Amino acid sequence: MKQIESWLAELGWKDVRIEVASSDASFRSYYRVYKDDNSFVLMDSSRQKESLLPFLDTQARLFSVGVRVPHVIEKNLEFGYLIVEDFGSTHLLDILNDNNKKEYYKKAIDEIVSMQKADVTGLPLYDKEFLMFEMNLMNEWYLNKHLNTKLNAKKLSTLNNIIETIADEILAQPWGVFVHRDFHSRNIMIDKNGKLGIIDFQDARCGAVTYDLVSLLKDCYIEIDEVARDELVLYFRDKKGLDADDNTMLKWFDMMGLQRHIKVLGIFARLYHRDGKDGYLKDIPLTLKYVKETAKKYSETKELLDILA
Repeated sequence: MKQIESWLAELGWKDVRIEVASSDASFRSYYRVYKDDNSFVLMDSSRQKESLLPFLDTQARLFSVGVRVPHVIEKNLEFGYLIVEDFGSTHLLDILNDNNKKEYYKKAIDEIVSMQKADVTGLPLYDKEFLMFEMNLMNEWYLNKHLNTKLNAKKLSTLNNIIETIADEILAQPWGVFVHRDFHSRNIMIDKNGKLGIIDFQDARCGAVTYDLVSLLKDCYIEIDEVARDELVLYFRDKKGLDADDNTMLKWFDMMGLQRHIKVLGIFARLYHRDGKDGYLKDIPLTLKYVKETAKKYSETKELLDILA
């Protein structure tokens, strides 16, 4: 904290009030800084300095297509600090209810359509190798480490075949668009006027058209009913102008959901066992539910139920 205070003093930000805002699943921390009746967010990436340049790069890409992302006020790449616009502390998760969820989900979907207009030149690819690498986290961290379960050779072979099938299905859908990678109800801020602000986008990649839609509508922190969810999936298809019938679109969505949630099972377990963060363990049951419900719908993924049993 002394280094932060010294840097702020060098900027002329003296006599400011600093309070902890939040931390996330990475090694970043966030502080709210109050100056002259205004508040700002200080992002402390001193333990992960390499994340700042991707943040700045992605912020510029999104800003250029009209997505509301925080303005950068000050930066210090040497120390790993940014001061950015404060979108407040109200997340989409905090305000969703039966009366407003359809309206807000449609607003968020409109943001996905806007994000997918962003330039993807030079972004890392969500290719087959990376899709499979992420899904393999489930076996390593959730099954082996968290459940203390070691698959026999037959089940491991089955799992590997399912993982490859899911990756191939994803690569067969429209691809090559901007992917936020964590577009869920905790990373969408709502200001006092009901406007959306998008945060935590620094890990963006170039990938499949349905990825951020899955993050939003199969959120690991809040569940919406299947009928409403399917309606919103098709709303996205129509808004995006995708050439796909209902069943095709919903399968694209489901396969992308399987990839994401298989990965997330591994990540939530890894956050606990490697990083000592137990706050995500309570979110494993919903994530597991998504995987099981989707796996049983398709012949090529049904055997995943036996592995997870």
